[in-house]
Order: sequence, then C-alpha cells, then structure tokens
Amino acid sequence: MIGDRLDLALAAPDPALRRGRFRLKLVAGLFALLFAGLGFRLLHLAPDEPAVEVAAPARVPEEPARRRPDLVDRRGELLATDLRVPSLAADPTLVADPKRTAERLARIVPGLDAESLERRLAQAKAAGRRFAWVDHRVTPQVQRAVLEAGLPGILVRHAEHRVYPKGASAGHLLGFVDVDNKGLAGFEHALDHGRASGLRGLGRVALSIDLRIQEVVRDELARAAREFRPIGACGLVLDIRTGELLALVSLPDFDPNLAARARAEQRKNRCTGGTYELGSVFKVLSLAAALDSGKVRPLQRFEIPPALKIGRHRIRDVHRARRPYSVAEIFSHSSNIGTALAVFAAGGAEPLKSMLGRLGLFERAPIELLEVARPQLQRNWPDVVTATVSFGHGIAVSPLRFAEAVASLAGDGTLVRATLLKYPEGSAPAPGPRIASRRTVEELRWMMWLTVADGTAKKAAVPGYLVGGKTGTADKAGRGGYRKGAVLASFVGVFPLDDPRYLVLVVVDEPKASAASGGTRYGGQVAAPVVAAITARIGPLLGVRPSDPAVEARYRERLQALKATAALASETRLAALDARP
Repeated sequence: MIGDRLDLALAAPDPALRRGRFRLKLVAGLFALLFAGLGFRLLHLAPDEPAVEVAAPARVPEEPARRRPDLVDRRGELLATDLRVPSLAADPTLVADPKRTAERLARIVPGLDAESLERRLAQAKAAGRRFAWVDHRVTPQVQRAVLEAGLPGILVRHAEHRVYPKGASAGHLLGFVDVDNKGLAGFEHALDHGRASGLRGLGRVALSIDLRIQEVVRDELARAAREFRPIGACGLVLDIRTGELLALVSLPDFDPNLAARARAEQRKNRCTGGTYELGSVFKVLSLAAALDSGKVRPLQRFEIPPALKIGRHRIRDVHRARRPYSVAEIFSHSSNIGTALAVFAAGGAEPLKSMLGRLGLFERAPIELLEVARPQLQRNWPDVVTATVSFGHGIAVSPLRFAEAVASLAGDGTLVRATLLKYPEGSAPAPGPRIASRRTVEELRWMMWLTVADGTAKKAAVPGYLVGGKTGTADKAGRGGYRKGAVLASFVGVFPLDDPRYLVLVVVDEPKASAASGGTRYGGQVAAPVVAAITARIGPLLGVRPSDPAVEARYRERLQALKATAALASETRLAALDARP
C-alpha cells in the first residue's frame, strides 16, 4: 500500500517543475529568433560580388642549410667549419618607401651604401620580385638593431657561413667558398667538383696535412722571403711511403676568411697551379734514367769539354771542370755538359722520355685539387732538346709533380702519388708500379747524399740526419728567350736517407742576392738552407730517429774511394798534357 502511494506520487509531476521547464523553452526560443534575425541582417548587408579570400603575405622561407663537412688536419685540429649566422634580406613588395628604408638601414649596418640599396629595392619592387639581399653575415648587434627598427619588408635569414679558424696557415690548400657556401678554390672547390666530391656529404674530412709541419714550412719560407725578396715561393713536405702531403705552402698567401680582398698573385697556388723550368734539380730524374738503362754507372767518367756543341747550339757549365768527372761528380757538382753526355751515353731521348713518362711528368698531377697545371713539353725531341731537358730546361712542370717523381725514385723505386687525404690509421696505399730498379735507387741515394756532403748543397746538412738532395738554379723563360738576371732557386731534399721517409722541396722565384747567400742566387745558397731549417725542426716533431752511423760510414768510404780515383784521374790528365809535344 505504501508502495502504491509512492508510485502515484512519482507519476504525478509537480506544478513548479512544469512552470520552470516552460520558462527555459521560452528563453531558448527568444535567443533562436534573435540569432536568426542577426544572420538575416548580415546576409542583407553582404555585397553582391562573390567573396574573395585574401591571402596573407607569403613568408620568405629560410635558406636551406648547405652545410659542408668540417675539415681537420691529420691530428684533428679544426681547419674549416660552418657557422649559422644571420643575414639581412627584403621582400621588396612589402617595402613601402625604398628610399627611407635604405637610408635607415645604412645608419644601422656598417658599410652599407644607401643609394645602391635604394636602387636595388626599387628595381625589385617594380619587377614584383619577392626577395632581395640587403647584407650578408651581419653581427648579432646589427640583427637586433634592425629588428628593433621594425622596418616593413626587412627580413632576417640564417645561412651557413664558412670560417677558417687558422686564417692564412693553409689558405691555398683549403681554398675558399662564395656567399652561398659553394667552393671556389682549393680543397673546398674539389669537394664540389673534382676527385674529392664524393666526400661532400660527410660530416668531417681528415686531411693529410699536419698543422705543426705546415706552420714550420710557412715560417721558414717567410723568413727566406724577407731575406731574398722574391716574387713568390713554394714549399712542401711529402710522406714518401704514403704520398700524404704533410705541408703545402705558397707565398704570397691569403686568409681564406677574407678571400675577396686577396690579389690574384696571392691566390695563385705556386706549388700546383704553376709550371716552371726547374733547372738542375731535374738531374735527379735524368741521371736516374741514365743509371737505370744499365749503360751508365756512378763511377763512369766523362771528359767535360769547355762547351758542348750540338748543331748551332752550345751548352756550357757555370763552373768549368778541370778533369774528367764521374757520373757521381757530374751529379754532385751539377754539370750540365756532363749530364747531357751521360744521357746520350744511355741512349739519348728514348730512355729519358720513357723514365719521365713512367713518372707521370707528361700529365697533370691527380691530386684532390682543381688548380693543377699541365706540364709544358716540347713536341719534338732532337738532340738539343734532349740535352736541355736533361738539366731541367725545355720542360716545365709543377713543383708538386716534380716532388712526386723524386719521391718515387728516392723511396723504393715504385710510383708515388700525392694526396691531401689522410689514410686511416694502420693503412697505406697499395704499392705503385716499379719505376726504377733497386740498384738505381741505391746509387741515386748515395749521389744525393754526396751532393750535400761534398757538392753544391753543403748548406742542406742537418746534424743527426743523413740528408740527400739536389740543387737547382734555373734561368726563367721570357719572350724570345730567357730573361737576364731572373732565376728560380730550388732544392729538393730527402731524409733520413738511410730509410727515406720524407721529402722537402723549396722553390724560390726570382730571389735577390743578399749577404746570407754570399751575393749569389744559387739554389745551394738560397733554397738549401731553408730545407735544412725545415728538416731540423720537423724531424723531432715527426719522431724521426737519428740516422744509422753505419750507413753514413759506408757512404763516406765510397766518398773517399771517389776522391782517390778523382786524384788519379787528375794526375793521368796532367801527365797526358805534359807528354804533348
């Protein structure tokens, strides 16, 4: 019964509840009528034309990153890297007043020319272009000042900017990039176009150079430049076993951070991009060809006339020989006549051309650079050309190409190719083809030592190391012949000669005589001391141990035997002269 009453009570709605619900429905209806009226009024006020969507001004996108790999030396020292820096640009269509905008920017941005900027903005605006550069690579202070100025249409864009922390230390080797981070010279150029382009996508590339060695070569070369005031110079250090370039310096040089300010002669890489008639240093190659023919031996003697006549041409020596010279003495005393006679005794042009061809002297050096000059050669090789080429005239090659050739002959007789890339630890390139016999290599090393111990390169000697090499003093070619008084002084050295590991080459272009050279401009007085200074400084850095005294003792025994035979040859010559009627 109680349950029945409860059901009846729940079924019968309360009068107050019914009134509340009615009021809510009434208010909702009034709001619906109000909104319907507003909507009708908006439709009535709308224009008859169809609605047009107004697009917001297009945002100029950030420049896509063009990050280049970091370049480091063989010990991990940073040589080149990218930094993301701000630059100023403009959307000319949003610049209401180009003249006023340019003037205000010129007051903020150092070095910005208001008239030039106004002209560019106005032209771009007239053409409807949406983008124009204002200034590249501004400082954070300039960026902040521009943003605070609130100039319509002026944008800040961030892009990769290449920086070279070591400045001019390796400018020619590294090269430089343009404002869009594209390589324009040196290894940077090769990263985009050339033998190194496959490395472009890496995060880091280890180069073969050792910054310590690079600084030593640059320092000693600069010291020589101050002393002899040349128009230029080249210096390099090559690892004979691997072909890795530990240093490559060209003077005058430049700072790749400021490449746009460098003059043409500063940007020229004299080690790879120029070719030179190198003179008597070339006798390393020509006499190696003569020895390797098997027809000429180091102690074989040649009568050296006052002049060698070939057709209408006459070849002379700077210092006349007073007795017959052995091939070893022809090399150490740098006789042009004797070198030509030895080459002719070996067979003339063919064995010489064959040797130079195997060494690659007729082609560009295949290094990871694009600034590599092609050798300049004679088309025909009559006897006079064979003779002049034998002592380094009539053929012009780059210093780097020549260094590769000497390294091939003074190492183990197999071909050496220079590289700017570091080999991974514990690895080395496969041996190249054999260029000369082991016997030729041993004889050549002894003659190179003889040149330093008792020849034209005594100033190249370094205590503790067996150093061998060859001097060169070449007349420079000009229009219609050779230029009077203009020479190229050079020296190529190898150490330690008992176990050859490093080659050092220095070429000084048009040195002026000084007190340090005894008033001369010969390679033995100008370039040889520079190589000696470099060798003495880099030997300990590279961990080169002092040379084996036993090897030097053997070399000196051969020298004493050579002097004894030379004295006998002089006595025989004098006796023959006395016997003349």
